Amino acid sequence: MFTILVFLSLVCGLEGADVVLSCSLIEEGGGMGGMMGGAMFKRTPSTLVFRDLVGNDGLSPELVTPYNPPETPNADDLIFELTLPSIQVPNADLLLHADCNEQEVVCEISRYVPRGAELDSLPAHFIGSVQLEGGGISLTLVLQTLHSETTQSDTQPLMQSKLNLPLSQSGTLRTEVVFVVFSRVPSIVAPIGGDVLLDCGFRQKNSVPGQDVALEWRIQHRGNGRKILDMKARETGADVGQDLFVDREGTSAEPDLLVRDGNASLTLRRLKVTDEGTYICTVGSGEFQTQQIVQLHITQPPRITLSEEKLTFQDTTPQKLSCHCHRYYPLDVQVEWFSQAPSEEEPVSLSKESSLSSHRQHSDGTYSLSSHLTLQPDKNPPGTIITCRVSHPTLETPSDATLTVDKPEPQTAFWTIVLMLAISVVFLYQAFKGAGGSAQEKKYTR
Repeated sequence: MFTILVFLSLVCGLEGADVVLSCSLIEEGGGMGGMMGGAMFKRTPSTLVFRDLVGNDGLSPELVTPYNPPETPNADDLIFELTLPSIQVPNADLLLHADCNEQEVVCEISRYVPRGAELDSLPAHFIGSVQLEGGGISLTLVLQTLHSETTQSDTQPLMQSKLNLPLSQSGTLRTEVVFVVFSRVPSIVAPIGGDVLLDCGFRQKNSVPGQDVALEWRIQHRGNGRKILDMKARETGADVGQDLFVDREGTSAEPDLLVRDGNASLTLRRLKVTDEGTYICTVGSGEFQTQQIVQLHITQPPRITLSEEKLTFQDTTPQKLSCHCHRYYPLDVQVEWFSQAPSEEEPVSLSKESSLSSHRQHSDGTYSLSSHLTLQPDKNPPGTIITCRVSHPTLETPSDATLTVDKPEPQTAFWTIVLMLAISVVFLYQAFKGAGGSAQEKKYTR
């Protein structure tokens, strides 16, 4: 992808009507190689101007900074002037604040041929892809060129040198949005076993009542892909009919919402690790079809336990302590060890003295890991706090498991046993002595 910064024609903190994006026109053939050694593409710098993005919201004219085209039109300039006359794109106003929020925008434009149209037919069509990095809106826009302004003179309009399309009097290529597929949450995190809604929607200008709306959801992950839902829905009077294919249990989309509200969102229930991946939402209606991408990240935080509840040194023998991290996802986990004796003000790291087991993967796709540490009694006197600290992407802050070294218990048990043995010996001696005296007495009596 070609990442650029967003340029807004307004003052930070104030809302405006026009947004100007620095984009790239993508054409096949020549230029830079595509990603992963794919097809060759040529990129030409271009500009995308959103006109009246916010609309009439009561702002005073002093707060609106309109876009001003070049004073002298240039046939080599690629300026796509975009209007939204009848399509309201949810959350598109987030583009107004991207510069103030220091967010980047990915903007690409390429030629598009609707169903049943020829490549050079008029009006011309383009695909505009606009993605707000770091969360926010992602748009795939179908742009249709508008007729140039009529003039009273016989002067021919200026033709754009690369596209061979007529430019407006201000040197821009005037277009309008006729179809858009969007996602307001293009990346989402969800836990194992939970449910999730993958947001996708569309808007269309001049849609024909009763026409089919086609929806397809696919998942791509680690080079493998498959279709998990295919739906064709149509409004027939008060009802909505559908043809449906589902390849995953617990997967659903709402046909009535798709047809009447443009809601193409997908619900996934009882999530598993295998549900993680890139989801492609493709919507087709009439002559237009385009798609949107939603990333789903599956997570599960680790459960952390220590192998011992109490730690006591009875002699100079070292003791082994283990920290177990149970059933987490994704794989990335970090385990650290610290000790803090009563005489120390700050914890001391023991991580270099520890060892790690290999990752163990369970049947549900989660992982477990153990870290082992051998503790010396002379370095860990009673009162020393031993801490196992675990970091994982699911944890906002590291999670700790701790124990305190106890004082050795008095060895009273040993002396109790010795005393009992002594008492037993004395008792047996007295018993045998008593038995011997009785026998002698009987002998003399005879």
